[in-house]
Amino acid sequence: MDQIIVRNVTKEIKGALVLDHINLELDRGGIYGFIGVNGSGKTMLFRAICGLIRLTEGEVEVFSKKLREDVTFPESLGVMLESVGFWDEYTGFENLRLLSKIRRVIGDNEIRHAITRVGLNPDDRRTYKKYSLGMKQRLGIAEAIMERPELLVLDEPTNALDEDGVERVRSILREERDRGATILLASHNKEDIAALCDRIFKMAEGRLAEVMDSQAKPEGEA
Repeated sequence: MDQIIVRNVTKEIKGALVLDHINLELDRGGIYGFIGVNGSGKTMLFRAICGLIRLTEGEVEVFSKKLREDVTFPESLGVMLESVGFWDEYTGFENLRLLSKIRRVIGDNEIRHAITRVGLNPDDRRTYKKYSLGMKQRLGIAEAIMERPELLVLDEPTNALDEDGVERVRSILREERDRGATILLASHNKEDIAALCDRIFKMAEGRLAEVMDSQAKPEGEA
């Protein structure tokens, strides 16, 4: 099935339910928004869908492959969760080239294209340590999109970006959706959610509820 399916997903940490029996079905090829205050469970849900945590209960299926049964992680995944781990002593291009060697599905041209798309210069000789917060954020997005993944999971991708950067990211996400990618987006920026998302979900205390369709604007805390 061309869906992401989350069945009864539960995660308990030190006696507290951080994911409380989540059920969710998302069709391939849309942008899905997730809102909620810090600590509501958004990032933990994203970690579950990416195969980055062991569940207390339930299962996740991504495009017909069950995580931890058929595959360890989604097979074609671009992800940006919380802080991105880059090497301080390398340039942006060198960082992405090193990371590209994990799967070996792209070359230098694709890396340069991804860096340019986010508004950075692939020939910039500054090391990552000297990047501004906005530049670091842009490089994280470049890493997520560089392999043209089927699934993009982005947690607060417009943080630390100026107006130009925010508009650039929104344009990139629309382009990625148009080529067929499925995008999961968590953002405190209500304009990101309203402008981009086909369906919108709200998390609170580890529980999930759909709150808006593509014709409505989100309300409440984002």
